[in-house]
Amino acid sequence: MTGTADVNVDKGSDESATDRSAGPEPEPPTVSPQRQAPGKDGHDDAQDGRGTAGGPPAPEEPPGEHLAVDEPLLAARAHRPSDLLRFLAGVLGIIAVFVLAQVAVSTTTGIETDISSNADKVPGMLSTIAALGSSVAVLAVPLAFAVERLIKRDGLRVADGVLASVLAYGVSLGIDWWVAAGAPQAIRDALTQVPPGNTETLTDPVHGYLAPVIAYMTAVGMSSRPRWRVALWVVVVLSGATELISGYTTPLSLLLTVLIGWSVAYGTLYAIGSPNIRPTGKHLMIGLRKVGFTPSGAHRAPDAPGETRRYLVTQYEGPLLDVHIIDREQQASGFFYRAWRRIRLRSVAVRRSPQSLRQALEQEALIAYAAAASGARAPQLVATSELGPDAAILVYENVAGRILDELPDDEIPDDLMASLWESVASLHERRIAHRRLTGESLLVVDEKTGCLVNLSGGDIAAGDLTLRIDIAQLLTTFALRVGPERSVDVANRVLGADRVASALPLLQPVGLSRSTRIDLQRMTKERKAAAQALALEQVAAGERTQEQAEEDIAAAGEDLLSRIRRQILQIAPEAPLAPAKLERLKPKTLIMVIALTFAAYLALTTIQPGQLKLSQMDWGWAALALAAAAATYGAAAMSLTGFVPEKLPFGRTVAAQLAGSFVKLVAPAAIGGIALNTRYLQKAGIRSGQAVASVGASQLAGLGGHLLLLFSFGLITGTQKNGDLGASRAVIIGVLSAAVLALVVAAVAPLRRFVVTRVRSLFFGVVPRMLDLMQTPSKLVTGFGGILLLTLSFTACLYASVRAFGGEMSYSAVAVVFLTANAAGSAIPTPGGIGPVEIALIGALTVGNVPPSAATPAVFLYRLLTFWLPVLPGWISYNVLQRRGAL
Repeated sequence: MTGTADVNVDKGSDESATDRSAGPEPEPPTVSPQRQAPGKDGHDDAQDGRGTAGGPPAPEEPPGEHLAVDEPLLAARAHRPSDLLRFLAGVLGIIAVFVLAQVAVSTTTGIETDISSNADKVPGMLSTIAALGSSVAVLAVPLAFAVERLIKRDGLRVADGVLASVLAYGVSLGIDWWVAAGAPQAIRDALTQVPPGNTETLTDPVHGYLAPVIAYMTAVGMSSRPRWRVALWVVVVLSGATELISGYTTPLSLLLTVLIGWSVAYGTLYAIGSPNIRPTGKHLMIGLRKVGFTPSGAHRAPDAPGETRRYLVTQYEGPLLDVHIIDREQQASGFFYRAWRRIRLRSVAVRRSPQSLRQALEQEALIAYAAAASGARAPQLVATSELGPDAAILVYENVAGRILDELPDDEIPDDLMASLWESVASLHERRIAHRRLTGESLLVVDEKTGCLVNLSGGDIAAGDLTLRIDIAQLLTTFALRVGPERSVDVANRVLGADRVASALPLLQPVGLSRSTRIDLQRMTKERKAAAQALALEQVAAGERTQEQAEEDIAAAGEDLLSRIRRQILQIAPEAPLAPAKLERLKPKTLIMVIALTFAAYLALTTIQPGQLKLSQMDWGWAALALAAAAATYGAAAMSLTGFVPEKLPFGRTVAAQLAGSFVKLVAPAAIGGIALNTRYLQKAGIRSGQAVASVGASQLAGLGGHLLLLFSFGLITGTQKNGDLGASRAVIIGVLSAAVLALVVAAVAPLRRFVVTRVRSLFFGVVPRMLDLMQTPSKLVTGFGGILLLTLSFTACLYASVRAFGGEMSYSAVAVVFLTANAAGSAIPTPGGIGPVEIALIGALTVGNVPPSAATPAVFLYRLLTFWLPVLPGWISYNVLQRRGAL
């Protein structure tokens, strides 16, 4: 049976879901045994979380006498993203009004002059009557509407409106005070004027009574009450027009008033939540009767993906029904995440979202009918219906079973996976993409049969890339449960090697569902943690050597997607390896752009155009800064070779550090350097575990040296008797910031676990490596000497850059600035620290009493010499080392 019906559920009526709290409290819902009501064939099937019936078999009573609904109470309020977007739009409009008042002085003055000249043509009697009537009506109409709502027991909306009006009044007073006391003269002239007959005062920039009225009428929600809405807007417009004609306001002041009332109303609604108008189970039962069903009871089942509500409905006559409710609140959920995915990924990697409730209903119905026609095992759609203006229902025949997520790993046989792959193949033959092939969308009917559910996010006439993403997703879903070997093997038997191999370029986290990405991260962490714990026990017991334990940990750290790729290559050695380009914008690119924007803003606002004169730069100090920057690469090579017992060619190690300057452009500085040095040591013939341990030892020694030098230079700076209070202040701020950061990390459990986990994984095996180095003291001298020389060289480069532009600061104070600000800026994971490092260094130098006109060009020169200038030589070195097999 199919059909549509429109069940009238008025948002504002007392029968609406908004007023569900006005009556007596319902009894707490009880969950009955998880068994289906007998179907037409008379047997009683086993039931689970998906096919849970809300109670015992339906009683034999005539339809219409009682409708039992077993569901939890819905939340009384909902935070709508649409309210937040409208609030942000209103704030941007207010900013635009201020900008317009600042830059379009002639235009606003001309408009005011035209209005004043034409206002004399309006008869005085008419103007007086209109002003009096609008003044009374603008207060009487909202009051009458409030009384009408209270009579209908909709006091919650009235309370929201009153709160919004009070806040709008407060905002109006604040803007009035700012315009009168601190705003630029152009803004004051555009928003105020001298009232007629009084030359000693100015009119209010914001109407103290219109803004609250607008906020009130917006917050109470008059979209479903057109008569009241029209009446209130008429009196508001009439009131504003009479004020404008009388010379008591300006056009921009009226526009600002409207925007303030509108913005405050939507900001209030988003902060406290709008009254929940989602239909309840009772409305669902009424809607089912409208399309010819005979419901006797309903039970709220677990939500489908996308927060789609599900009900399992028993009938007096007929099988159990699986009913999905889609509404505007559910459509709005996850809006910002979907918006970010659309910005970040290409369109083929993102599911299309319907623009309206009607489109969502039609899309899901079309997918359901197309899936049934393809021969895939999927629930049969039997009816659709609109449930008032803000919701719709889709009625499916219930399929008994459990979702894959509820099944233990050892109860997932190959036949079951093959059945699900066959259904996916049937969909793909008709160019239908599921796009949600996670465990919650795979229903297990029995040990040999599976069924695809949650097809609402699918695509019709899907392209090849979209279908291949489906295959990659299902491969990963099964591999998370049964391992990559069985997952690829079953897919190969059903689809064939070529189709499985076509998914290899799509096996990347960004193309998978959010729940799958979370599961992948969790699995990798658990495998590594388990491998490390086992390795420690085996090494302590003498069962395995340190090198063998490190190899076990490295093998356990391999992510699941890499293991799936390896399995695919075994059945299809010629499979394409290059990953498909799914991203149009990477997060690190966005972070870098934002950071550069802030850096540019800082530079433009702190330096006047005539202050930055490169012709006045001291070229002698600049040459010294260049020499210090060049010395950092030799020092970095020393700090690495000193912690590697094996002999490394010094020249090639210096070239590897130079290549790191190129790698910094595409990765955060610390991460890129660690990866490159580890790769370099592996290519030099050092085993993987030992290479990681050597780099870890170097990083650990560098951290200790960093803290020791910070303390030493801070002590030196603090005891200097040169009266440099700014430098002392910078030292104190830097040391206190580092201490506060350490205390925060130690106090906050998630941060502490994050740091401990990272440090433990990085420095595992460092102690045995350091014991090996103890046998060659010259190596330790080289390593620690390189760390000291590296810090001193960077400090010398920054010091010389400051002196090159006339700045005065002691070397020890510059060292403290470098050690604190550079570390703070590098904590933000932008490539090379672009943006945060510049901001931190300029800010620290300015605190140290270096003028911004000297601090900013000094930092730019320092970054030019240590980051940008070595990029081209680093690229050449990187390519040369790669060709020679050293990277």
